[in-house]
Amino acid sequence: MTSYRRNFVPGGSFFFTVNLADRRQSLLTANIDLLRAAFREIHRRHPFTIDAIVILPEHLHTVWTMPDGDADFATRWRQIKSAFSRSLATSEPVSASRAARGERGIWQRRYWEHTIRNEEDYARHIDYVHINPVKHGLVKRLCDWRHSSFHRHVTLGIYPADWAGDLSKLERGADFGEPS
Repeated sequence: MTSYRRNFVPGGSFFFTVNLADRRQSLLTANIDLLRAAFREIHRRHPFTIDAIVILPEHLHTVWTMPDGDADFATRWRQIKSAFSRSLATSEPVSASRAARGERGIWQRRYWEHTIRNEEDYARHIDYVHINPVKHGLVKRLCDWRHSSFHRHVTLGIYPADWAGDLSKLERGADFGEPS
């Protein structure tokens, strides 16, 4: 079995990418209210700050800051995934290994986690979260993607409404937080 190493930093900030098992699905945006309810439910029991988030059809990116003295993002992710899965009808195919563990076939088992190192790293990952709908060709302007904290950041004056403008002419591979 592979040994995964997570960097648990109490009170730290972390960037996450979480994917559906079947990347051809669009369960996250199709069931956005259920996903939001799962986040709210777990946030009430285990507080954390969502600094930025974008929900795409088959995956999401987010930056969280954990409370002082707390680094247990793994429990939060397990419970968010579980709460969302329980809210959906059972219709997805389930592998024998998942069935043996009593798991659904909705989410990939693992997720990508990156510990934010400094303010520049934080800013790059926040930008990456917000630019993602354009990067994936879902919209040409960030303000056109509803499932993003970009709109909250505009309201707070962190970004102008036209931040990044029309990115249809942007060169592929621009550096927005994710290694090439």
